[in-house]
Amino acid sequence: MAWLEVESFLCSPLSGENTGRSTTRRPNRLIAQSAARRMEFRITNEMTDRAETEPKLILFDGVCNLCNGFVDFVIRRDPNKHFRFGTLQSEIGQTTLKQHGLATKDFDTVLLVEGDRVWTKSTAALRVLRQLSGAWPLTYAFIIVPRMLRDAVYTLIGNNRYRIFGKSSSCRVPTAEELDRFV
Repeated sequence: MAWLEVESFLCSPLSGENTGRSTTRRPNRLIAQSAARRMEFRITNEMTDRAETEPKLILFDGVCNLCNGFVDFVIRRDPNKHFRFGTLQSEIGQTTLKQHGLATKDFDTVLLVEGDRVWTKSTAALRVLRQLSGAWPLTYAFIIVPRMLRDAVYTLIGNNRYRIFGKSSSCRVPTAEELDRFV
């Protein structure tokens, strides 16, 4: 008897009357919604998987020696080529900055562009480190520190980066081996 109650709950009659024949039943709205959710989940996972395999874009201050060092650091530890690079001074960098309402002259952050999402400051740096080889993904544990505190340290270093690390007279030029990784 319990099976019939479950079947009655999951199915509804085609004509509005209960004929007792399973051939006249169809899945009700709950089953259809559940199937739609599963399909949506699959599509979302496929899009996420695709986003994970597409190269992410790191935009950096091309004249900053610290930023250039960071790019060299990432290139050496990114054998799977998760990342591509571009300068904030470039056309794509300027367009991205404008689209997201960020300063287009005095650069105070590295940007990580993942699909249609843009990450800045400490969050961008931690998300980059999470994708590198070696023990560097462990640094992502610092994501639990409130962003306000992480970004305060990032800003302190960023505001003094030219004084501490110096500044180049021109943007970084990629080597022949790196050329395919720069936009």
